[in-house]
Amino acid sequence: MDMEDTVVYAIGDVHGCYKELLSLEEKIALDGLQFRGRKIIVMLGDYIDRGPQSARVLDHLLAPPPKGFLRVCLAGNHEVAMLNYLDGYLSRDSWLAVGGRETLFSYGVDPERLSSLYASSDEVDRRIREVIPVDHIDFLRSLPVLLCSEKFVFVHAGIRPGIDLVAQDEQDLLNIRDEFFDAAHLLDRFVVHGHTPVDTPRLDGRRLDIDTGAFHTGRLTAVRIAGKYGRLIFS
Repeated sequence: MDMEDTVVYAIGDVHGCYKELLSLEEKIALDGLQFRGRKIIVMLGDYIDRGPQSARVLDHLLAPPPKGFLRVCLAGNHEVAMLNYLDGYLSRDSWLAVGGRETLFSYGVDPERLSSLYASSDEVDRRIREVIPVDHIDFLRSLPVLLCSEKFVFVHAGIRPGIDLVAQDEQDLLNIRDEFFDAAHLLDRFVVHGHTPVDTPRLDGRRLDIDTGAFHTGRLTAVRIAGKYGRLIFS
């Protein structure tokens, strides 16, 4: 991505927090009025699970972005987990345990009630798959895992230090923690990421974690990057 004459607003893990996302986008739209040129909102993944309104969040991300902005949505590990469940690679219980239950509730589905109605687990899974809109599934399948420029990397969890960006393993981009954190001072670009909740985003070496745990704190965070300067914006 060419960031020349571009202002980027990166948004951390939404996790079904629809109201907080709307609030944050309003503040971003107001903040963006001072800038000419291209303005891009980069969503860092984990739009679903844990919070109350995953389905509405996906509907919102499928709709046009705020006027005057482009929007790029990256994949998070929770989107991949949902797809793995829908495709039969992850058990229902495993997905429900990481927040899938709240996601199903947002579609009007109670998995325990379905289990009491149908003796067959396969039938329960089939009923669940019928409820999830096709455009939501297509959207989840379309998500890239990395966005980068000459000086910045935008990714859900982080990158494995010492590995070229084109050779990064997708599992690392979606899930890495300690190996990435321990080498933050060795990175050759600034990495903006989510995945690991923090109370207050602060620069650690060349990484900035903007996941402020919106689903339990009520605070969704964005960082605005204009040139070499950053500013935090809260929902």
